[in-house]
Amino acid sequence: MKLHLFSSIKAQKFRVALIVSALFISAASLIYSHYLTRALYVEEVAKMDVWAQAMRSLATADEHTDLNLVLKVINSNHTIPVIVTDAHGTILTQRNLHPEPSGPDSLQQLQQVAARMRQQGEVLRMDLAATDNAPHEYIYIAYQESVLLRQLTIYPYVQLVVVAIFFGVAVAALLAAKRAEQNRVWVGLSRETAHQLGTPISSLMAWSEVLRESYPDDELLPEMDKDIRRLQLIAERFSKIGSAPELQRQDVRPIVQQVAAYYDRRSSARVHVHVDLPAVKVEAAVNAPLFEWVIENLCKNAIDAMQSGGELTLALRRNVVMHHGHPYMQILVSDTGKGIPHKRFKTVFTPGFTTKRRGWGLGLSLAKRIVEVYHHGRIYVYDSQVGKGTTFAIELREDVG
Repeated sequence: MKLHLFSSIKAQKFRVALIVSALFISAASLIYSHYLTRALYVEEVAKMDVWAQAMRSLATADEHTDLNLVLKVINSNHTIPVIVTDAHGTILTQRNLHPEPSGPDSLQQLQQVAARMRQQGEVLRMDLAATDNAPHEYIYIAYQESVLLRQLTIYPYVQLVVVAIFFGVAVAALLAAKRAEQNRVWVGLSRETAHQLGTPISSLMAWSEVLRESYPDDELLPEMDKDIRRLQLIAERFSKIGSAPELQRQDVRPIVQQVAAYYDRRSSARVHVHVDLPAVKVEAAVNAPLFEWVIENLCKNAIDAMQSGGELTLALRRNVVMHHGHPYMQILVSDTGKGIPHKRFKTVFTPGFTTKRRGWGLGLSLAKRIVEVYHHGRIYVYDSQVGKGTTFAIELREDVG
């Protein structure tokens, strides 16, 4: 348990460091991109001011104006969208619009774009030289930020999405690696347990035969044989962990009945075991030794939760829920014990989680693996109230063929 706790703390610190690193990279990227965007925007505003001066010089040119320089400045703008209008809103010229308006209503489209630019405040007013005929003439130069500037503005958010995707993939890979490592540990532990149980079980079988020859009429020998067979069953279960078990179509009722009968004989007299089974067969594809183990785990936890005695109920329901168009049966294991807080409904299946002073906290984790991975079913806390009891549910696809 200490090793598992240390590993969990180490993994949590690594995840926190990964999150902090991702946030730092994202913040640094946003700040630097904002700096570049702002610098480019200031540069474009300065360029437009020079371009507007050139347009003013072109509009007020006389025989002494150097048009070559003016035209060179005007034609140098290849990126910034701009529309020039007179005081009455008439379009004089336009450059770098994407997409460029076309068709019979192109002039109207240009006027709408120019009006939108003016509303956004990206407009320069250039007064022209006054004449006798036009003493107060001026032009409006409306413009937008360039495509490059818009792309640079969006780039930080694209980068954030990329960082988020990378972070998600990294976390998923870490979790997958952790699960794979845990699976290898559980599989190795289970198979080693099965191997270690083999020798004492063989010895017990031999001693049982010796006792049977010496005391053939002893009433305790049949019970001893039952416990030896149960130890063999437990060793078989542990040996199956990590390999794909063979599923067989069979009636689930005898499995539930057998578990209930076993704990009714082995549990305290203060614990009363009840079974609620349907009168007709409930068939499913199961591996009996492993599936029986799941129900036993739930029953054992229920009995442990009722230290002062109580009611243990095993109920089997047919065709309770539908998943992907198929009927699923439901096995409910209920107790009247101390209950589980709602916030722990999911964590009870985490490897290493236990509320007992002794124990590895592997029972429910293995049960979840057997039900969901091997039998493609579902196991979860159906209901629980602190001080009143808990109900676990197992859902398994019915074989109605």
